[in-house]
Amino acid sequence: MKVNFLTLYPEMFPGFLGYSVMGKALEKGLWSYQTVDIRNFATDNYKTVDDTPFGGGAGQVMKADVVDAAIKATYHTGALLYMTPKGKPLTQDTVIRLAKEDEITILNGRFEGIDERVIESWPFEQISIGDFVLSGGEPAALTLMDAVLRYLPGVLGNAESVTDETFAGDGLLEYPQYTRPAVWNGKSVPEVLLSGHHKNIEAWRKEQSIKITQQNRPDIWEEYKAKHKKG
Repeated sequence: MKVNFLTLYPEMFPGFLGYSVMGKALEKGLWSYQTVDIRNFATDNYKTVDDTPFGGGAGQVMKADVVDAAIKATYHTGALLYMTPKGKPLTQDTVIRLAKEDEITILNGRFEGIDERVIESWPFEQISIGDFVLSGGEPAALTLMDAVLRYLPGVLGNAESVTDETFAGDGLLEYPQYTRPAVWNGKSVPEVLLSGHHKNIEAWRKEQSIKITQQNRPDIWEEYKAKHKKG
């Protein structure tokens, strides 16, 4: 997979994607990236990329002509994404779908955003990673790609890692995990996990997933109940 990051701060990439399993996958050539400095497409001597908003208001807006030129020079095929709190919430289904793309181009805004005419002129999929505002799209783009790259073949050592976790499989939140030592600070690992009885372990994990989902994400729990009621 090739990833194109359009940004005013190319030095922010690959960021944490250059470490751990993503960094190793990058070294192996399982994915690649390029950064495109939007400022290089400014046409004046001052490399101006923003201006005051029409109608007044605080802050600056990224200029349509500059951003459009950067997109034209970069985007040719695949998914075209714009990271914005106004976008659709990122879900695991979206992550899995994007992982099937050969190329992804991500536009990262700054200031008060990007001239809307650019957004209207290109087939953007607008994505939000949550109901909050960041200083720019770059942290959101890195977060998105961390989720997507995990699904590329060969990135994770154990293929089960992406099928047996939160939001995967039945869609419930993941059950608690434990490792050695069996007793730590007076707290013991649940006995069922030490039993070697795989059927009982599976039942316990499902019970815990349901409990955690009910407590932490009642919205997901309601969706789960509705889905299984229909089934």
